[in-house]
This record gives sequence, structure tokens and C-alpha cells, in this order.
Amino acid sequence: MKKHDNIYANPLSKVADFKFDESVVDVFPDMIQRSVPGYETIIHTIGELAKSAVSDNSNVYDLGCSLGAASLSIARATQDKTFNIIGVDSSEAMVERCKRVVQAFTLKNPITIEQAYAQEVEITNASMVVMNFTLQFIPPADRAALLSKIYEGLNPGGILVLSEKIRHPTLRGNELLIDLHHQFKRDNGYSELEVSQKRAALEKVMLTDTFEEHETRLKNAGFSDVVMWYKCYNFTSLIAVKA
Repeated sequence: MKKHDNIYANPLSKVADFKFDESVVDVFPDMIQRSVPGYETIIHTIGELAKSAVSDNSNVYDLGCSLGAASLSIARATQDKTFNIIGVDSSEAMVERCKRVVQAFTLKNPITIEQAYAQEVEITNASMVVMNFTLQFIPPADRAALLSKIYEGLNPGGILVLSEKIRHPTLRGNELLIDLHHQFKRDNGYSELEVSQKRAALEKVMLTDTFEEHETRLKNAGFSDVVMWYKCYNFTSLIAVKA
């Protein structure tokens, strides 16, 4: 049974920068479901994409794997293939919990979980790479180089699935999307205090880009096509294809 997220339910004298520590790990499934519109659809679709994208004897990387939801979706959808799934996360608390989560399942293709920053991971012989709400937490100066490294490590025909919270290019449009997202959180039981304090905690940690910035960066890395397959409010998921 997943624990209820009440991290920001009480007034804090100082709102610290958000980090994926033990307190967040404890409530992460509840937090992500109540905070990200369409999260379950995104996770399910990652598995569906894996059916055609993943090839035998290749590697699949889940960068910023959190508790392994995307890795598990891929593993369940591709029982007819033999390949390696490598989940990576920089949070020690998340990695330790994720190892226990994936070990609870009997899978044809075991999932290896490693603690590392995405920028440090060597990408080789990859048919699929997933970054599910990960790039937004990586320093902007490191993003182009990371995407170029992913592109180089993908085999021809391989794909990168990139899910992100994005920023609309106009101030008015961006505020409209933020308001809709905050109402989504209220509808899921978060109070005004929780919404406000969570936003303050993320302000300096989660630095978002526009869709156009993502598309330009991906194409500059070498990807031949960038497909926005999902969007709700200021959340999107893209498929970048290596020809």
C-alpha cells in the first residue's frame, strides 16, 4: 500500500530545495501520481514503444529510473526478447528502494540498478533510452552533451523517450498552464499550502525548457525526428529517433 504524500502539508519556517531523499522515496508513488497528469499513460506507453524499438542482445537505459516504473513497463512488454535493462539514478535512497522493488518481480530480462549521475553513464549498444522527467533536474549546461552522448550510444533505428515538464514561451501562456496544473493538484487532494511550498522547493532545482528548446537540442545532437506523442498542461513526452 503506497504511503500518502504529506511532506508539505504543514507550514515550514524555511522551504529547503527539493531533493530525492528518504522522505520523498517513501511517498514517491503517491506524489508522482497526484502531481503529474497522465503519468500512468506515459509509463504504459513506454512499454508499448519498447515492443518495436527494443532489439535482441541490445541495452536499454532508464536514466533517472526512480523506483523503476519505466524499466518494469519495458520488461513486462518485451517477454519475447532477450536484452539488458540498466536503471540509473543519482539518489542513494531511490536506488536502494528501487533494487528492492525490481527484485520482487520475476522477469525474463533482469533489471540492473546503479547509482550514478546520468552524465556519467556510458551508453553503448542501446536500442532504447528513457529519461522520464529527468533532464529537467540536470544542470542546463550539461544537457546538450548528455543528449549527444545518448545519440552516439544508440544503434541506428534506436529511440530516446524524453518526458519533461516544459515552459510555454510566453509569460501569459505559461502562467495559464501553471494554473491548470495547480488545479490538477488541488483536485488530487493537495492544499494551497502544499502547492505553494512544493513550488518554492522546486524553484531552483527543476529548471524547465520550452518544447522548441528541447526539439532544437535533440536535432542538434543528431536525431532525425522528434515526435511529441503526449501533452497535458505543461507536461509532455517526446520520442527522438536515430535514423
